[in-house]
Amino acid sequence: MKVVIINGSPRKDGNTSIAIEEMEKVFKENGIEYETYLVGNKNIRGCIGCGSCRRSGRCAFNDIVNEVAISFEKADGLVVATPVYYASPNGTLVAFLDRLFFSSKFDKTMKVGASVVCARRGGLSATFDMLNKYFTISQMPIVSSNYWNSIHGGAAGEAVADEEGRQTMRILAENMAFLMKSIELGKKEIGMPRQEQKLFTNFIR
Repeated sequence: MKVVIINGSPRKDGNTSIAIEEMEKVFKENGIEYETYLVGNKNIRGCIGCGSCRRSGRCAFNDIVNEVAISFEKADGLVVATPVYYASPNGTLVAFLDRLFFSSKFDKTMKVGASVVCARRGGLSATFDMLNKYFTISQMPIVSSNYWNSIHGGAAGEAVADEEGRQTMRILAENMAFLMKSIELGKKEIGMPRQEQKLFTNFIR
């Protein structure tokens, strides 16, 4: 089984990485393959609504978004981690996720999603809620821990001292591994949920 991990921090070895590393250890112990991408330091533009992905199944801007989409399609789970800026995710990460989820047309049903947020103090819950919306529009089950998936740290490396936050990450990864394995077993035993053709409506008559 495989997990794709998206690090939305612009800092390679920042506090967000500390949270991710706790999860990576658990994935390794559970025999889960993982691939981690640092996207927060990339020059990623937002979606322009050009619609070319409807025809090609990939974003017109050929950058790391299309690269990650290939791995995401093959993966069983996705972890999205970010520092908190102004009570929201890093703007670069938002641009990345908008394009990743909108342009990739493969079925994401029952791929497992987990969001991880890191802040000095506040804005964690608002950021957590925003990230989870990418999963809930895609029929992706969301993984929980024994607390909201958050860790605290301001200066580089401070998150190491947040023992509860690091434990939250370990439990999150354990639960994610269990859920992915359970879904895989469920696919074999009872199959995937029945799907209906998507209906589109709008409010302009």
